Amino acid sequence: MGRFPNIAASKAKTGAAKAKVYSSYAKEIYQVAKQGGTDPNGNLTLRHLIEKAKKEQVPADVIKRAIDKVNSGVDESYTSVRYEGFASGGATIMVDCLTDNVNRTVSLVRNAFTKSKGKMGVSGCVSHMYEHLAVVVVKDMSEDEALEALLMGETNVKDIEEEKGNVNIYGDPSDLYKIKDAILASKPDAEFLVDEVTMLPNEMVSLSGEDKENFDKLLNMLDEVEDVQKVYHNVEM
Repeated sequence: MGRFPNIAASKAKTGAAKAKVYSSYAKEIYQVAKQGGTDPNGNLTLRHLIEKAKKEQVPADVIKRAIDKVNSGVDESYTSVRYEGFASGGATIMVDCLTDNVNRTVSLVRNAFTKSKGKMGVSGCVSHMYEHLAVVVVKDMSEDEALEALLMGETNVKDIEEEKGNVNIYGDPSDLYKIKDAILASKPDAEFLVDEVTMLPNEMVSLSGEDKENFDKLLNMLDEVEDVQKVYHNVEM
């Protein structure tokens, strides 16, 4: 498949400031706890989200405050929305948001597209060009070791590849934690460089000159929108 390194480079380049990362996790943790309960032992989605937040060095008090808001009866309502469109040069892009004001969010996202000479499209105009996948990258593990672990765990995957001493595993989104559990059962000290559900493009494109400048501007403007949780695109970085 060989597409994951491009996505990793893109995410590293467009990562938001720490304050935004903390805010994004706080909203997501609150939402998951509100929907499925505040006990991580009984809410596996919450437990894994907390683990991921800690991995990204989100302070414990940020996590605690988000959960305490649910326990104290604070009623906030967030809506998950996805916007799709085209950047300058024909690149495709999808923007996932978690917001308490959809009108505000769509205005800010559309403004980012417009000011960077892109165009926001209708729902579904871009997403059909991507695969919705669970991606797990395990450090210092061979393809054969991973295949054996997955076989023992009776876990199916869509694709697997070894790269620079690590192994990239691609599966159905619903199988993310099953894949991780199978790896951990075989290698308890396994280090996961990536473990997430994401959207991977079927084809990558290269941009240069003004198109690349406009694309970078679009990513930077989206980074400044607090409601933006994730950005997916098909541009080689």
